[in-house]
Amino acid sequence: MADGRPRRGQVLVVDDETYVRNSLGEMLASRGFDVDLADGVESALRRCERRSFDVVLTDLKMPEGGGLELVRRVRASYPEVPVVVLTGFGTVSSAVECLHAGASDYVLKPAAPSALELVLDRAMESRAIRRELEYLRGREDGAEFPVGRSDAWRQVLKTIQSVAPTDSTVLILGESGTGKELLARLVHRWSARSRAPYVRVSCAAVPVEMWESEFFGHRKGAFTGAVADREGHFRLAHRGTLFMDEVGSMPLIAQAKILRVVQDGEFNRLGDERATSVDVRLMAATNSDLEKDVAEGRFRQDLFYRLNVIRIVVPPLRERIDDIPLLAAHFAAKVSARLGRSTPAFSRSCLEEMTAYSWPGNVRELGNAIERTIIMSIGDIVESLDLAPGSVAPARGKNAEDSPMNLRQALLQREKEVVLAALGGSGGVRKEAARLLGIDQRNLGYYLRKHGIDADKLTASDPS
Repeated sequence: MADGRPRRGQVLVVDDETYVRNSLGEMLASRGFDVDLADGVESALRRCERRSFDVVLTDLKMPEGGGLELVRRVRASYPEVPVVVLTGFGTVSSAVECLHAGASDYVLKPAAPSALELVLDRAMESRAIRRELEYLRGREDGAEFPVGRSDAWRQVLKTIQSVAPTDSTVLILGESGTGKELLARLVHRWSARSRAPYVRVSCAAVPVEMWESEFFGHRKGAFTGAVADREGHFRLAHRGTLFMDEVGSMPLIAQAKILRVVQDGEFNRLGDERATSVDVRLMAATNSDLEKDVAEGRFRQDLFYRLNVIRIVVPPLRERIDDIPLLAAHFAAKVSARLGRSTPAFSRSCLEEMTAYSWPGNVRELGNAIERTIIMSIGDIVESLDLAPGSVAPARGKNAEDSPMNLRQALLQREKEVVLAALGGSGGVRKEAARLLGIDQRNLGYYLRKHGIDADKLTASDPS
């Protein structure tokens, strides 16, 4: 990661013949693999205890147990590590037995370098896919595409399209709820690393005392409570992408350790004697002002410069007014499909209401409002949004909150007046009031709750 040359993975070569072992090691190292050597089963297992490998390449015929024994013991202790067996033509049946024992593949001797490369790459790719599936199991699918057509949004997508194929570090800035992680996933999906893992971690959610273990992993017994080996986020993201969300929340004590990985592409796992190398593309995001944090000593300047290679500033929703109807339709279709309902349309007044509101919670707030509205309403037309209780609708502009009447406030006030007029015209009979309004009684109940109208009290106070 530091020198720009991708590392292809860490390979343990096991062979009792010194010449064969060294020759294989030199050949693989010349092709970009990080190689370690062992002369037998016990030696290999000792190395596995001290270091994490992407794949083990072992000879089949060796003293003290041989390749079959090593396959069984690696599978028992390190089930995530693939084992590739080297075998002569006359021992293919034994190689098949190794496959049954859990080996990922076998290669016939003498092995052509290109064939061996292919097998090792295939074994590591399978392992990476398994790691990503395990990491993402139970998580929401990230294949959603960003919605929008405004000039500001198109500029963001244009930047992503340019930077995605590179390995450059990306810093994504923007307010909460603007879709920073969605864009990070898009960068990964459009990159050459798209088939490798994408790992997201929220820096704000990691306790200070757990930083090293979470990001770099640990060996069994490295500290009290370390009852098993654990791979950290950097190893999980090997050959893929690590997205560090809320990076502005990273404590200073952790920033120096992250800087080393960014610079050198290696780290020390807790309990390991030697460094572990990784090939990771790093992306970070924050809603804080990192330059201000640097000036005030809360964020390391050298780390900031390492992260701030490509900067993407995500515009808030109030600067993407043209995108609001598209986003609303997108969320409505998504929520309706989940509820098994037909997708409603939005009335003209509802769309005006949406575009008049400043959406301080950005796209996330809009999505939540659409979901609440659809759940609470019945019918093919949405007349008004159900904003969260206590939401104040500031209009756009610096001093709009001081205005005695902005567009949304006027719309809400007029809506309330119409509902009250319908109740008055129907003598407090809700069914008749709903008919006058052109809605059903359930929707009328929604508007009564929305505006805090007690229809029973209105009826009781009617002098007639």
